[in-house]
Amino acid sequence: MSVIVTDTGFGPDDWTGSFEGDRALELASDTDPAALEVGPGVEMICIEFPSFSDGRGFTLARLLRLRGYTGRLRARGHVISDQYAMARRSGFDEVEISDELAARQPEDEWKFRANWQQNDYQSRLRG
Repeated sequence: MSVIVTDTGFGPDDWTGSFEGDRALELASDTDPAALEVGPGVEMICIEFPSFSDGRGFTLARLLRLRGYTGRLRARGHVISDQYAMARRSGFDEVEISDELAARQPEDEWKFRANWQQNDYQSRLRG
């Protein structure tokens, strides 16, 4: 099983589609950004994070948003609570973590970082 993390905390996976059609895509973290293209009708893109130290998925998410993708964007895998604000800033709507990670990093640790729009260094510099 897995847990979906959003700004409101932990929740179940409410995605009812499958990743076996053209409505949803799964991308590896080593996807070539130059070849990143999303066809019309894609409602969900899930980017895999094989390790918490692999930040390439953040770059892919940002590029997708800059290129106009407005659908649901999910980070899946080894994302830790300290990275939640970065995930949201780079364009992810949600993070999918394992039940084991959710037990080690409880919901309150993720919710603590849910104010990602207010607590970034650029806001502090402007303020």
